[in-house]
Order: sequence, then structure tokens, then C-alpha cells
Amino acid sequence: MSEIVVRTEDGVVEIRLNRPDKKNAITQAMYAAMTEAVTAAQADATARVVLFSAEGDSFSAGNDIADFVAISSASGGEMGLDAPVFQFLKAMAELDKPAVAAVRGRAVGIGLTLLLHCDLVVVAQDALLSAPFVNLALTPEAASSLLLPHAIGHQRAFELFALGEPIDGVTAAAWGLANRAVGADQVEAVARDLAGKLARRAPGSIRASKRLMRDGERLWAIMQAEGAAFGAQMKSPEAMEAFMAFSQKRAPKF
Repeated sequence: MSEIVVRTEDGVVEIRLNRPDKKNAITQAMYAAMTEAVTAAQADATARVVLFSAEGDSFSAGNDIADFVAISSASGGEMGLDAPVFQFLKAMAELDKPAVAAVRGRAVGIGLTLLLHCDLVVVAQDALLSAPFVNLALTPEAASSLLLPHAIGHQRAFELFALGEPIDGVTAAAWGLANRAVGADQVEAVARDLAGKLARRAPGSIRASKRLMRDGERLWAIMQAEGAAFGAQMKSPEAMEAFMAFSQKRAPKF
């Protein structure tokens, strides 16, 4: 069974995470599949909106730690810009069609930072969003070091990054991370309704508006700078202790 399911209806390309048994933790293979879907949507004139959704009770638990560590270790701690994760981030930076997200349950790490690249976000009121990079002795990614403070302010963004504690969907909407906070059973219906409305708007106008609001080249440059900092931290004693503690289910000793 595919861990990324892509389907298109009425101009809406839905990219659905389909690894519910692992809380939709994302592997490099899943990033590659999502990159292909986003790139195809960008090139397809009949595709007007990209919708991110997920099977199961969580949007995403973030990167699959075991997969991430294995690939990073195999490459000597370096993950080049040709890695699937970076290709996905680049595709999102370059996407000028509207993106919508439907979020239930946990949205951790990339599960949260992906939302910063979406134009409309619907969250469950009881969803839990977190960016616990510092908990793993790592640094922000996906241009979130720029986008998150811009969206919610420096102090709130720093709290999310540095403490790694989750906020619920109601708080996410109040802070400006989401457009709607609704009951968990309504999330996908509301998100699909919004995506449908976008798909019926003038596509040229929508894309021109998004290009004016976002600087894709700058976002990609920041992603690369973040990647360098992330890679340096991956090789640090702090990160080694954090990942060891994670695998041993204990608190790290920094």
C-alpha cells in the first residue's frame, strides 16, 4: 500500500499521508513521492489547488527518526541538497498555486512547518502542533526560522522552537497559524470546501497574488542556510546524546 496517495478531483490535487500506523512519520521515500506530486501539480494547467491531508488520527509525527538517522549516517552526517527532503522543500518554495492543509491530531516538526507553506490551514480544535527541534539538539527547517516568527511573532515562535511544547488547534488559529479551528470530524470537509472555492477562482489571479506575497528564491536560500546549520548540529555531541536518549526512551543529559 502506498504511503502517499495522490488523487485529483475538480482541479484539487490531494496529497494524502497514508502511514497511520506510524502517525504518518515521513520517510525520504515519502518526501520523494510528495515532491513528484507537487511538481506535477505545478506543471499541470488543470491542477489549481494542492490539498495536504492524512489518514489516521495524526497529521504527521514529523520525520521518521530511524529512517532519517540511517540515511544521515550513511552519508557521514551530511544530507545534500539532492536529498528527497530538500527537493520537497524546494518544490514547496516554488509552488505558486494555493496549498491547503487539513490537520487532525499531532503535527510535529515538518508536520507543523509544512503548514507555513500552505495558504489556508484547517486544524482540529484538539490538534497538537509542535516544533521540538531543540529537544533533539537540532535547528529549524523549511524556512520556518523566517516564516514562523513572521506569522506569530518572535516570542511565540521562539517558545515553540526552544521549549518544543505543543499548542492546541484553538491556540494555533488564535496565533495565526491556521484559518479555522473546527471539530476533528469537520476538518477534512471544511478543508475540501475551501480548496474547492479556491479552485473556482480565477487561477491566473490567484497565482499572481501568491507570487506577490511570497519570495520563493529567498525561501529556498533560507532553507539551504537552515540545512547547513541542521547538518552541523546533526554531528554535534548534543545531537548524538539527544538521539541516543530518544532511542532509549529517556531524558537527554545536555
